[in-house]
Amino acid sequence: MSKYRNNLPQLAGDKLFITDGGLETTLIFIHNYKLPEFAAFVLLDDPQGPEIFKSYLQPYLQAAHDNRYGFVLESLTWRANPDRTTKLGYSTEQFVDINKRAIKLLEDIRLRHESQDSPMVISGCVGPRGDGYVPSLRMTSGDAEQYHAQQIRVLRDTAADMICAMTLNYPEEAIGIVRAARAAAMPVAISFTVELDGTLPSGHSLGEAIHTVDAATNAAPAYYMINCAHPTHFDAVLAAAAGAPWLNRIRGIRGNASTLSHEALDESTELDDGNPAEFGRQSQALFGYLPNLAVLGGCCGTDHRHIEAICAATR
Repeated sequence: MSKYRNNLPQLAGDKLFITDGGLETTLIFIHNYKLPEFAAFVLLDDPQGPEIFKSYLQPYLQAAHDNRYGFVLESLTWRANPDRTTKLGYSTEQFVDINKRAIKLLEDIRLRHESQDSPMVISGCVGPRGDGYVPSLRMTSGDAEQYHAQQIRVLRDTAADMICAMTLNYPEEAIGIVRAARAAAMPVAISFTVELDGTLPSGHSLGEAIHTVDAATNAAPAYYMINCAHPTHFDAVLAAAAGAPWLNRIRGIRGNASTLSHEALDESTELDDGNPAEFGRQSQALFGYLPNLAVLGGCCGTDHRHIEAICAATR
């Protein structure tokens, strides 16, 4: 069962945690792996899939060990929600099974790779019901709670230590996810997508979104994150908000390798992996704005080189 659910070590503040990069873009553009609906959970139904995933993770895990950093193991379940599993032909029973197997795979990886110097947190990854870049299928917080509770209840009954909801782009869905996680007694991190100007696709400012979710949930999220945006898309927003209490709530960043807009990335037929060394330095610079920053990783276009560059910049 869960090892850290009641005591997430990335909240202690005495150790940096890293995580992986852009799994889906690595699989599609580097390994030429087909991901219908951008759904990495299909790896679990490929006889070679678990080994492909383990091989993908290996350089990240090595970087954590080499630098004595912790590691957040994100599950393959970002797209494993009821809508997309149904669209891909999965039954209700298979929806449950695929989420459980995703966590079991991470259990096996943690058993082999965790050490005293590198604690490893298993995170049950939840994605938006709609598009990660566009606030489509916009729900009320009540509808979002009911919808996401289906997946969160499955993840609760596994070894997952927490829920991490990534690429959310409007506050109501985040509120619903937080309430569903709280009802399941699961710690939850909320990660927002931001645009070139540092605002959410819904038009909310980052500070406004965090305040709205905290106000509606009695500050229930364990912490907040930013993902699927290059550090230069939001560093000026963080700098301008110096001293604002909401900055203390951000503990994680998973930046994009590319400085392109989401629209341009959607239309791109080639991978833009940016400059890994520069990405590492830019990620490290975010500590100057975020006093509680504890988790660093990558999103679209990043791979192990970008995370190794983060490690080099933060040593």
